[in-house]
Parts: sequence; C-alpha cells; structure tokens
Amino acid sequence: MQPDMIASALHALHLLLEPARLMILFLGVLIGLAIGVLPGLNGIVGMAMLIPFTYNLDEYTAFALLLGMAAVITSSDFITAVLFGVPGHVGAAATVIDGHAMAKKGEAGRAFGAGFASSLAGGIVGAIVLAVSIPILRPIMLSIGSPELLAFTLFGMSMVATLSGRAPLKGLTAAGLGLMIAMVGSRAQSGTLRWTFDWLYLWDGVPLIPATLGIFALPELAELAVSRKRIAGDNAPDINLSSQWEGVRDVVRHWWLVLRCGVLGVGLGAIPGIGSAVIDWIAYGYAQRTEKNSESFGAGDVRGVIAPESSNNSKEGGHLVPTIAFGVPAGASMAILLGAFLMHGLTPGPDMLTKHLDLTYMIVWSLTLAHVMGAIICLACSRWLAQVSRIRPEILLPVIIALVFVAAFEGEHDWGDLYLLLGFGIVGWVMKRLGWPRPPMVLGIVVGGIFERYLFISTQLYGWAWLLRWPVLAILACVAWVLYRPLSQIVKTLLEQFRSVGGHRAQFGPAPAFSLGVIVLIVAAILSSTDWPHDAKIVPLTACGMALVAAVLNLVNELFGREPTALAHADSGVKVGAHVSAHVSDLGVTDDVARRRAFSFFVWMAAFICLVSLIGFIPAIAVFVFAYMRFGFGEPWLSSLGFAAATTVICTVVFHWALQVAWPPSLLGDLFPALRAATRLL
Repeated sequence: MQPDMIASALHALHLLLEPARLMILFLGVLIGLAIGVLPGLNGIVGMAMLIPFTYNLDEYTAFALLLGMAAVITSSDFITAVLFGVPGHVGAAATVIDGHAMAKKGEAGRAFGAGFASSLAGGIVGAIVLAVSIPILRPIMLSIGSPELLAFTLFGMSMVATLSGRAPLKGLTAAGLGLMIAMVGSRAQSGTLRWTFDWLYLWDGVPLIPATLGIFALPELAELAVSRKRIAGDNAPDINLSSQWEGVRDVVRHWWLVLRCGVLGVGLGAIPGIGSAVIDWIAYGYAQRTEKNSESFGAGDVRGVIAPESSNNSKEGGHLVPTIAFGVPAGASMAILLGAFLMHGLTPGPDMLTKHLDLTYMIVWSLTLAHVMGAIICLACSRWLAQVSRIRPEILLPVIIALVFVAAFEGEHDWGDLYLLLGFGIVGWVMKRLGWPRPPMVLGIVVGGIFERYLFISTQLYGWAWLLRWPVLAILACVAWVLYRPLSQIVKTLLEQFRSVGGHRAQFGPAPAFSLGVIVLIVAAILSSTDWPHDAKIVPLTACGMALVAAVLNLVNELFGREPTALAHADSGVKVGAHVSAHVSDLGVTDDVARRRAFSFFVWMAAFICLVSLIGFIPAIAVFVFAYMRFGFGEPWLSSLGFAAATTVICTVVFHWALQVAWPPSLLGDLFPALRAATRLL
C-alpha cells in the first residue's frame, strides 16, 4: 500500500473517531437495527428515508450515518426470521429454514448467538476485501476515461434482467420506465424541458427520495394495512446471554465455513444485479454441499444459520466495490446510495480513489465499526429488540406513515414531493400486486442521468469512435453475455406460445390492462418528444424504445401465454398467479376486502396531504395518527390520543427543533400570520 493511501486511511479513521461523528454512526446503527425488525420497512426504504436528513451534514458524517444503518439492517431482521419464521426481507429467507427450526427446538438463543457472530465476521470480511480492493483498483481507474465509465454504466443497466427474477420482460419495461423518469427536466446540454408538463417542480428532474419511498415504502405499508397481520406470536422464547454464547462458540468452531461463505458473499455482491436472496441461497446450498453430515440441514443445524448470515453481511462490502469504483450500483440499495453520492457532489469513479480517497476509507471504517457495534447491541439487547416486531399494525402503521411523509418532504421541500410520493406509491402497489419487479425502475432512475452525461462527454470527445476502444468492446461483450440467456429464454418462450396460440384464447384481466396502460403511456411520451433537438432526445427515445418493445412482448405473454401457476416476486419473495387480481394468497383476505382496504389506505394518504395543506405538517401528523388509529382501525379513544400525542412530540423534537425542517405553508398559517410567526409550524 502506498504511503498516501496509508495516510488517507489513518486520516479517515481519525475523522470517524471524533466523538460527534462516532455518535452519528452509532445513531445510524440504532436506526438500522430498529428498521430491521419493523414489518414493512427494509434497507432500501431506510436508506431513502435517511438521505434527506444528510443534506446539512458534511459528506463524512452523512456516510457514517447511512452506512451505519445499512450495515446492520440484515442483523436485526434475523430476529423475526428465527423467532417467527418471517424474514424482515428476502435476504434472510435462507436463514429461516434452520434458524426457525432451532427456535422450535428451544434453541433460539443459540441461533441468535451464531447469527450475530457470523454476521459480524462476514461484515468484517467484506470490509477487509473492500479495503484491499482500493489499491488494486486505483491504477485501473486512473487509466480509464468516460467511454469506459459509460460502458460500465451500460453493464449495470444490463443487470435489470437479473434484478427482475422470473419476470425479465416486466423488469426490462420497468427499467425503461425508470430511464424515462430520469430524463424528466432540463438538461444542461440543450436546455430542453422534457416531460415537465409546465410544472416548475420537475425542471430539475424527478427527485430520488419521494420516488423511491413511493415505489418501495408505501406498497409495503399498504400491504400491511390490507393484511393487518401481527408479525409475531404471543409467546416469547427464553433468550439469555449464556445460550447466545453457545452460538458464538459454534461460529468459532466453524470459522472456515464463515470465511468461505464471507468471501463468497463479497464476490457475488460485487456483481451488479445479484440480489440478497440469491447470494444467501447460494451460500446455504454451498454449505450444504461442502459440509460433512449435511443431512441435518433443514432440521435446525446451526451451520444452516452461519452460512447465509456470513454471506449476508459480507455482501455489503462487495456491493460497494463497483458502486464506488465504477458508479455501477450492485443492487437497489446501492442505487440509492449512488444517489446520495451525487446529492453530496461526489461522482463515483476515479475521483473516489484520488481526490476523495479519505472518504472511501471512511466508508471502509464505517462498515467495520458499524458491524462491531451492531453485533454487540444485538447480543446484549436481542430480548428487547424482539419485542419491537410484536407491535400491532394498527399502532405501527400511522406512526411509520407520518415518518415516511416527513422524509419524502425532505427531498425538495416542495409540495411536489408529497404528490410524487402518493403517485409513485399507487404505481408501486399495483406493480407489487401484479408481479412487476420494482428495483429495475429505481436503477433506471438513478443510472439514467449518469448514462446521459457520460454519453454526451464521450461523443463530444471521441465521436462514435468511443465504441471501438478495446476496454469498451470487452465490457460490451460482457453486457451481451449477461443479456443473452434471459433474452434467449424470452424469445424461446414467446415462440412456443405463438405456436400454441391457436387453441388458446386471450385472457384479459388486471395484468394485461396495466401493461396496456404502460404501452399507451410510452407511446404518448414518444409523440410528445418529436420536436425536441436531436441531442435532447437520443437517450429518452432509446429508453422509450426499450420499454415499448418489452411492454408489447409482455402484453402478448400475459394475453396468450401459459405462465407457471406461481411466479416469484423479484423483490418481495411473494408467490402470485399469472393473472393477478386484488387478492393475493399471502394477504389472507378476499378480493373485495383487499381492494377495499387498499383503496381506503391510499384515500387516507391523500387525506393526510390535504390536512398538511390546511393546518400544517406537525398538526396534521397529530390529527392523522389519531384519526387513522381511531376510525381507520377502531382503536380505543385513549390509546389513539396517546400515540398521536407521542408521535407529534417526537416529530416536533426531532424534525422541528433538532433538524429545523422548513415546513410548507398552510391555509391556517395564511389566515393567522401571527400564529405562524409564533410557532413556525404553519
């Protein structure tokens, strides 16, 4: 390692160990642990909610907060996976098999100890590999230019097929729509206003925060509102420190398995598009094939907990390698983190390994310390952390919704943030119910601007000769290799279906109707862009063309295809039918009830926005939480008032006094200017 790199690493550690910044990291760890055990929230949502509150922080403090949260989310969702067989997100699905079986045998404490210790070990392995990668990647990054970075961006976009699970056509369509959304606004190259609909709010593009929260957070909360299922049971198992230490000793005994699965997780995590669920299942299968006496796997074998949990946390270090070095997000959460880089004026690539090398090492140190903090807290407090998941959705939902709306408003401090949140929430809910993968859309939104910028620079400097540079050709060959299998499978499937169309009548339902609506939207976007300058419409029309072709093929597939009876959700693990109505089996309610509750949920969201415009944000939170609990769920008057008051006090202290959020003006404040001046809430 070169002397300047050692100096940067030591300087980064010194910065991180400053008391204020260390407390921010600790706060991020606490938030991550809390989010991990909350139903309806995951790392993607948590990252999106925290990013707005980093605007006024320096980049070192901001990434300490974000990575402190991101590093430990998979540690705490392990609690629900073991105790209740309900993973907090798909990355813990493999852990459920043996972890929940151990809990049923009265070994929950041992499973906790093994899971937390292996998570810590895997996280440290990931951080070490990330640190070792920096001196190797640095000379490579200094030798490449914008054409290579553009090709890497194309490689990241090609991973939408992997992000799409078993629905590649829907994934390609969603990615195209994401690229179209990324093209909204005015671009510096031409100054053309693209798809802004004369709305000033969209001149700078669609903000990432309300879009991401709408696509991911609101659909999960809507599902919770529809199912109204309590995630936890009624009886808590006995979890004490001695039983957890037994699990820690298991990890020490199986250190070679931990190391192997940790390195496997880093390697797979560095490949853009390979999701948490895939990595965990690969690690679990690898352990089952390579370990002796593997017949006990699935019946409560502690090795079935150690293997996926080691890879689960180590993958975060792997995810950061392409994100930092090439600006290619390795997944949906990294796509959001990439957005955080851009918001703080940082461009992933050579600058992160030269000008901002100390920040890169700060990321490494933050990951390492966050894993250590998270493991210690989980081991010490798992009994109490487990209780968070027992909160009834009737109490949990109104509080989380209020926090999500505040986080969305922090995007641009504009009314448009709230409108976009609701709009994307409805779209995200429909996509989730109809089996459309949502991560490709976020990837398209984030990567679109970067892709267009690199394309403009490359064509200005090299013309179209940039396509002939040998590194670009090599990367494009990788793109073709990545896309070949899913696209060839699509073509094969469609040809088989066309041959069998003769005796198969078209079936029109909600899924084809949604696809048809997407096609109409894309065609309208193409027609509205015909008079744009050539440079301004190259990328938008490319995105439209990709989305249109994929959407048409998907519509044909839905109308005439004979899909499997169970199609896996690419981002939620839910099993849905080929032709999906409002009812999905995992919700446990009838079609009519599901539709009514979903409609009611989004009406309440719209009512909350109206309340904000009438009486102000903080007063609206008080009224909304009380009204939703009392009239939406039938909670008693006293408890509704109590939780509304507590939520209002917390939001006032944290957002109004501590973070000094500039709230939007309300009608009540306009009518009583003196009251607005006195409270600054209206």
